[in-house]
Amino acid sequence: MVIKPRFEPVELKILRCLNTRMDLSVKEKQYYINLEKGYEGERIFDDLLKNLSNEWIILNDLLFESNHTIFQIDSLLISPKTIYLFEVKNYEGDFYINAEKWYTLSGNEIKNPLLQLTRSESLLRQLLQDLGLNFSIEAYIIFINPEFTLFQAPLNLPIIFPSQLNRFMKKLNMSSSKLNGKHAKLAEQLVSAHLDESPYSRLPAYDYDQLQKGMTCRLCNSFMTREKKLVCKECGCKENIESAVMRSVEQYKLLFPVRKITTNAIHEWCGVIESKLTIRKILTKNYNLLGHGKFSYYVHSQENHL
Repeated sequence: MVIKPRFEPVELKILRCLNTRMDLSVKEKQYYINLEKGYEGERIFDDLLKNLSNEWIILNDLLFESNHTIFQIDSLLISPKTIYLFEVKNYEGDFYINAEKWYTLSGNEIKNPLLQLTRSESLLRQLLQDLGLNFSIEAYIIFINPEFTLFQAPLNLPIIFPSQLNRFMKKLNMSSSKLNGKHAKLAEQLVSAHLDESPYSRLPAYDYDQLQKGMTCRLCNSFMTREKKLVCKECGCKENIESAVMRSVEQYKLLFPVRKITTNAIHEWCGVIESKLTIRKILTKNYNLLGHGKFSYYVHSQENHL
């Protein structure tokens, strides 16, 4: 049973928009790609956990502070006797270990993911102690991508390889599935301890004028052109104007939360919709209008009551 679901990170949503609308540096682009792959891998693992026959408690995408240190956990599985801590890696390609250091097959050293796992496990144990809780913890790195290979790995590492995932899930399913009140209390305390926002952000600086205007494809994020419907020249996806405008408004709000939603602003932002009247009709249908004349702007109904 999923108590804390995983949501698409806001940072990833913003970077996806920026990647289409501006030139990211090589470092920023790689960071964005890593976020996309990481989130994709986590969602695949979420589906595996949800298919467990046992009614255990699942907590996803947790951010904690313990001993003045911020740490993140991809997934926690609360079973009757053990808390399973999972760090999910969507690495692709060939890697090897030499003297406890990790390398790509071409010889480039990468961060040792076992250090992150050990750190997270230690900090989680301290957090549980601070909460007055005593549970056994088992921590694993889950390599989710079937195209991943690790050479020269010692046998005793806390790693689940792609070829071992099905057997690992079967092993979990064979365990006792009876939870009680203390497990529910543990989940409640961990959700309460979760931090809603990370203090660390790696978003590039950007402003409205530097971003390319237009409406992006819901499938591949390329810019769309206007025919009878909106059409993506890259993947062929077609979309009706209203749904595309509403998506564009959500992107606008995501990137510029303090800018007001006006007919002129959204008309300029969408780019390929010639008629301001079309934009006004869509906004009037889906939002509440506040103010009059050139000072009017649109808000969601719930914003109107804040």
